[in-house]
Amino acid sequence: MKNLVLRFVKDQSGATAIEYGLIAAGISVAIIAVVQGLGTNLKNTFSSVSSALQ
Repeated sequence: MKNLVLRFVKDQSGATAIEYGLIAAGISVAIIAVVQGLGTNLKNTFSSVSSALQ
């Protein structure tokens, strides 16, 4: 029983999965921020092009 508890305490695989999840979440937030910024710029560009064509 003692060996089982010691193996459980030393097991790092769960911590690694959590770390990878946090990294993926951080990258996702960065991508969303960039896409939102580009979306606003594209909207402004298309609006100015549309105004110029009229």
